[in-house]
Amino acid sequence: MTTSDWHPHARGNENPALGRDPFAEEVSIDPYLERLATLRQSEAPELRKQVESDSRPRPDWAQRTVKKPPAARSRRARTPTVGEVVIPEPSGWVDRWLGEDVRRRLETLGYMVEGETPYDRFGFSPDVARNAFPWFQALYRHYFRVRSEGHEHLPAEGAAVIAGNHAGLLPFDAAMGVLDILQHTDPPRLARAIVDRWAGSLPWINIFYARVGQVVGTRENFADLLDDEQLVMVFPEGMDGIRKTITQRYRLQHFHVGFVEQALRAQVPIIPVAFVGSDDQTPILYNVKPLAKRLGLPVAPITPTFPWLGPLGLLPYPVAYKIVYGEPLNFHQRFGPESANDSRLVRYLANQVRRSVQLLLDRNRS
Repeated sequence: MTTSDWHPHARGNENPALGRDPFAEEVSIDPYLERLATLRQSEAPELRKQVESDSRPRPDWAQRTVKKPPAARSRRARTPTVGEVVIPEPSGWVDRWLGEDVRRRLETLGYMVEGETPYDRFGFSPDVARNAFPWFQALYRHYFRVRSEGHEHLPAEGAAVIAGNHAGLLPFDAAMGVLDILQHTDPPRLARAIVDRWAGSLPWINIFYARVGQVVGTRENFADLLDDEQLVMVFPEGMDGIRKTITQRYRLQHFHVGFVEQALRAQVPIIPVAFVGSDDQTPILYNVKPLAKRLGLPVAPITPTFPWLGPLGLLPYPVAYKIVYGEPLNFHQRFGPESANDSRLVRYLANQVRRSVQLLLDRNRS
């Protein structure tokens, strides 16, 4: 089964996943950016036009603008607050274990699906998410023992891009981030994590990802999520993050830049987030790259437990997680949607996000 078999918004190979850099060439930073960074959308229009004309030619796809300007977005139905939701009396031990607050938050997920269909247009199913939640909640509370801070930086409404570090072979950092945001926002918000197309092509797993709210990373999907005023969680390191060896722990790899382009086009903030713990959950001693290439896998790891214990050796260690959200980076307040066409500016801004995430990691590692 391929991505296009199950996902109505997945495209062909002409739209690479967000795990791959949408810009074809590396660009260097020069004094041009010092001038450009001081320009605001409403200031010095003639100078801005002159500076932007110095940019190298862009590929055709880079000339596209967002489908609808932010002011023209059709707003989704309002999600109720936790106190507004009516829930039935607890009917079993699972309800009592989850508690009233969590049950109310899960109930709000039903408001994300409009009409009679059981799924939203990206495949998210509130019923499947509710059934899966107790298992992930057990990981959140008792296995990874997640602590978090900085929730005041998460918007109560409207779109935003949440960008963080990625590690640990299996995407438990994304799962813990989604649960943490759902449980610390009111109205509760479901962050839609962007999934690399390779993971989105795995039979059964791709269906589960979609049903619990994650979305394959095409540009169209990303733009549509922001247009729906949703929170989009991205890991700009991509596959390079999950295959870091133990000697690179908590050292961010190269950031792909597509998320910055999307944030500029949609005119939304970028919120940096640090996941402390994911680099320790499955320490990779060595990545056998020739074997990974032969098997068509992103990584062929050797860890203290894998391959010695078989598939069980890939299970994460019970490390304590700490999630820290940083102050929003409001690039959209300085640069308009047309700035997404400037590859050098986009690269420069992606590096600013990378530095912000790295600083959060360095400050919060104990």
